Amino acid sequence: MTADAQQSAEARSAREIAIDRMATWRQLATAAVIVGACVLPLLVSDYRNFQFTQVIIYAIALMGLNILMGINGQISLGHGAFYAIGAYTAAIMMTHWGVSPYLTIPVAGALAFLFGFLFGIPALRLHGLYLALATLALALALPQLLRFDAFEDWTGGVQGIFIDKPVVPFGLSLSQDQWLYYVCLAIVLVLYWAALNLVRGRVGRALMAIRDHHIAAESMGIDTARFKSLAFGVSALYTGIAGALSALVVNFASPDSFNVLLSIALLVGVVVGGLGSIGGAVFGGLFIVFVPNLSQSISDAAPWVIYGLFLIVLMFVMPNGVAGFLAWAASRLAGRGERS
Repeated sequence: MTADAQQSAEARSAREIAIDRMATWRQLATAAVIVGACVLPLLVSDYRNFQFTQVIIYAIALMGLNILMGINGQISLGHGAFYAIGAYTAAIMMTHWGVSPYLTIPVAGALAFLFGFLFGIPALRLHGLYLALATLALALALPQLLRFDAFEDWTGGVQGIFIDKPVVPFGLSLSQDQWLYYVCLAIVLVLYWAALNLVRGRVGRALMAIRDHHIAAESMGIDTARFKSLAFGVSALYTGIAGALSALVVNFASPDSFNVLLSIALLVGVVVGGLGSIGGAVFGGLFIVFVPNLSQSISDAAPWVIYGLFLIVLMFVMPNGVAGFLAWAASRLAGRGERS
């Protein structure tokens, strides 16, 4: 073996070792986060527990929106509508039909998937800003439909629907907020695993190929129309499940809770967490829940100014989102270890 070949083999070996080391650290960090999340509700107040439950719920919605935007490259400003569909599905099934709250969650996801898939079919003709405006129209229209007098017997009109929180089963010594936190945590872990497998599998590769160059994807035999509609449906499914969980946790659903600001907040959460990063949804959820409260505590007179400053600074410091910044920092550390 020549000296150049030996150096190349050593460099390859060092890179493989660095990659394996990063994978190991990523697995350890994931395990530590899961353990910390399991212990968290036992250490904080009910109010903080409620906030962290909201973080989990937003993270579910952000994972779905990231599949659409970060993985498939479609823009949506209307996912608050799918969030509302999930919330009202759960609320109506519980109050009018007496269905178990846990059974309403998959039904809400399935119904949101159907609406998302059907909406994705006519949206195939739209791209970029035109698609964004179409989804924005959806977010603006649905709250008005929920207030419509013809549907008031079902939706409660402007007053909304009040629902009871689920009772803690099996005689567990947990509060209702703690129990709902664990329910949401179990669901987000399952959905996170499903999203990772989707993105890393054949469907995920097809979605990314469409995002990067749809003409080349079509020439390779990928059915772009089917996959783009599927991305809309799966994204809406995640968001609908999040909406159903939100209704259970807040025990209330009203049209004012699902205005266009919710859709914008979800968009902000995806960008802050990191486009194309499924795990970044957690950071986006933390931003959505805690930064507005922090802004309010800093300035009662102009909280949105503080919120905007937070967002601007974050985008300057972390243009690829929090997950992108952490990945960059990890690669830098791995590079130093490789050189040493």
